[in-house]
Amino acid sequence: MSVLTRDEAQTRAKLLDVHRYTIDLDLTTGDETFDSRTVIRFTARTDADTFVELKPDQLRTATLDGQPLDPETLDGNRLPLNNLTAGEHELHLDASMRYSRTGEGMHRFTDPTDGETYLYTQLFMEDVQRVFAAFDQPDLKAVFDLTVKAPEGWSVLANGMTEHLGQGRWQAATTPLISTYLVAVAAGPWHSVRTEHRDLPFGLHCRRSLAPYLDADAEELLEITKQCYDRYHEKFEEPYPFDSYDQAFVPEFNAGAMENPGLVTFRDEFVYRSAVTDTERQTRAMVIAHEMAHMWFGDLVTLRWWDDIWLNESFAEYMGYQTLTEATRFTDTWTDFGVARKAWGYDADQRPSTHPVAPENVNDTASALLNFDGISYAKGASALRQLVAWLGEKDFLAGINTHFARHRFANASLADFIDSLASATERDVHAWADAWLRTTGVDTLTPVVTPGDDGTCTLTVEHTGSRPHRIAVGLYDPDVADEGRHLILRDRLDLDIPHTTPEPVGKRPALLLLNDGDLTYAKIRFDPESFEAVRTSLSGLPDPLTRAVVWNALRDAVRDGQLPPTAYLDTARTHLPHETDLALVQGVLAFATTKVADRYLTPEQRPAALTTLTSLCRDLIRRTEDGDNPGLRLIAVRHLIDVAAHPDTIAAWLADGTVPGGPELDPELRWRVLARLAVLGATDEQAIAAELDRDPSATGQEGAARCRAALPDAEAKARAWQAMFGGDDRTDLSNYLFTATARGFWQPEQADLVREYVPRYYEDAVTVAARRGPAIATAVGRWAFPAHAVDTENLHLGEECLNTADPIPALRRTLADELDDLARALRVREA
Repeated sequence: MSVLTRDEAQTRAKLLDVHRYTIDLDLTTGDETFDSRTVIRFTARTDADTFVELKPDQLRTATLDGQPLDPETLDGNRLPLNNLTAGEHELHLDASMRYSRTGEGMHRFTDPTDGETYLYTQLFMEDVQRVFAAFDQPDLKAVFDLTVKAPEGWSVLANGMTEHLGQGRWQAATTPLISTYLVAVAAGPWHSVRTEHRDLPFGLHCRRSLAPYLDADAEELLEITKQCYDRYHEKFEEPYPFDSYDQAFVPEFNAGAMENPGLVTFRDEFVYRSAVTDTERQTRAMVIAHEMAHMWFGDLVTLRWWDDIWLNESFAEYMGYQTLTEATRFTDTWTDFGVARKAWGYDADQRPSTHPVAPENVNDTASALLNFDGISYAKGASALRQLVAWLGEKDFLAGINTHFARHRFANASLADFIDSLASATERDVHAWADAWLRTTGVDTLTPVVTPGDDGTCTLTVEHTGSRPHRIAVGLYDPDVADEGRHLILRDRLDLDIPHTTPEPVGKRPALLLLNDGDLTYAKIRFDPESFEAVRTSLSGLPDPLTRAVVWNALRDAVRDGQLPPTAYLDTARTHLPHETDLALVQGVLAFATTKVADRYLTPEQRPAALTTLTSLCRDLIRRTEDGDNPGLRLIAVRHLIDVAAHPDTIAAWLADGTVPGGPELDPELRWRVLARLAVLGATDEQAIAAELDRDPSATGQEGAARCRAALPDAEAKARAWQAMFGGDDRTDLSNYLFTATARGFWQPEQADLVREYVPRYYEDAVTVAARRGPAIATAVGRWAFPAHAVDTENLHLGEECLNTADPIPALRRTLADELDDLARALRVREA
């Protein structure tokens, strides 16, 4: 298959005006394929040759202006359109297309709970070609007319409102001008909750087996949707540009969500079957806000080419967090961003695969797909937050509204956006964009405190990097009322970096914190006195966002080899029992478990780390015995399960169906316990099968796959490996079952048992990625990678694979990132 290059896209955009697609899908032709008939009306500006893209199971017929084209000329995914003459044209194509089990194209899923089947599209980047023929690039927008034939009893959702015509035929309202990758269809016996807001139809949809759980949360979901909708209309002068707003929670979805105009699709794990924390509800709300922002950033105004992914994702990320804070009960979202999302950006930006927020070298679609990462999302959103701090929100929003007005239902580039911002301010936003959006890496800010003769001191900031920063500096003193256990804010200074002139700060504070409030994107360090204050009084800082900045700094210091991993654990052990913010507790425990205990400490040090984490979780459980903080208790229970070194306690919980004092073990906790018991060799196939009988849902199937792969048994490992890497088109695992199996396979406790599979991994990963495509390749690289094997042999095997085996781009990028993380873990151990 050929990937589209930027040069090819620019040439075709100069040649064609695409007016209308008329698409007819027949979803009643069997379990393996569906029929797709497409009519494309377009104008050629000059005489030329070009091509249309599709990836059919069979191309039956193709005609151009009534003249037949030879289906045999289809070359990979390109059907040549030679000898086009200037003027109007009409292209007809009739094809059979194959359903997907990887979340790409038209994904087909049969619910094991009730046997019902659901279909939905994910047409991002090049996957529209798996569903219908298209001139597939974002700047060839068109209107779309869609009809669908579906089995009786199904409903069909699409970008516009749909009408049932009878006998299983559905027709969607004609769309405005949108890009091909934004077309969406979802078909099945959906359970739907509908309402109206400001005369606009709103809908929520999920599988029937999830109906009770959606109904339980429908009021909350719709309230968040309405609040965000209203707030965006206060910010944006351009009204919502589509005829309805449906949100469909779909199975086995590869991303968090997709911003299809009028029909946003979400992974249906957001329909909660089990207890969740309020932070998890906040995350779901943020995804709702993020995707709604895309209706303007991405759908109304769309990138011209994939080098401007950030114009979609960074804006939706920033707007999602900011709007949630302004318009909903979730008023502290930037803490979660700081401890979870921002760390994703920092990590990505320090790998060899780093790239600018707005790169200039995205030469084809395969390269573009790799840039949907922590840089395009978290770093870009951080850059925008810094821009707002520097520019002021009034001018920022004025520039955005100018941008919408200039480019509505069209395409735009970075240069267009900067020009729109420049029209609203006298500041040099072009220079800002060059410094922030065209550069790579993370700047580092280090305080230098110089004492004076009169008991006062001054501050200078050492700046490693090239970007300007506007930051706040927090000066914190001990609270004498409680003998210094808490720190109180004496003053907060605003500084522009570079800042080389000594800044008077008065009497030496106990803690001098750069980037207090987390308004910029940079690693920060502590001077020795401030680090001592952090070590003794971190939990006494008054604001959770301030504590997030400190925890991130400690995390960065561990990763950079400047703070021993055991010191991070000691700090967590001291201060996390007193933490009130759930996002911070979750983020610190996750890093302490999956990075510190599992990778940064040696196998000999790991048992002591698990003991420390177990004691920490027990403290949190004891602290929540009065029932006042069920979210904190749930986090502690989850993590105690994950770090249990002995099976007795959690096995008793499973047998009793409850943790003493609560919570009762819901399906998520039961599978979590069983997975850990499998790792510890304290359960067996019979128990897994019994649990699957108890919970035969899709989530149960994934839980069973993970548990079976985690059993410390040679035969179990061989079966799991065969399921991941030895299948064929008939027996291949779906994307979710592959990931579940991979997550169970490698365990630090089982290093000797799986040692023989480490060298096998690289050859088998390359083969299965090439056969199954980018989505599975990413899962192979991320979840099936032997991350537990922190040794030079594994590193050398991986480097040899990258140098000699020619993995497809999605696997190459993921492997390169994992190997860089592996090399970092080795450096941390050496340090």
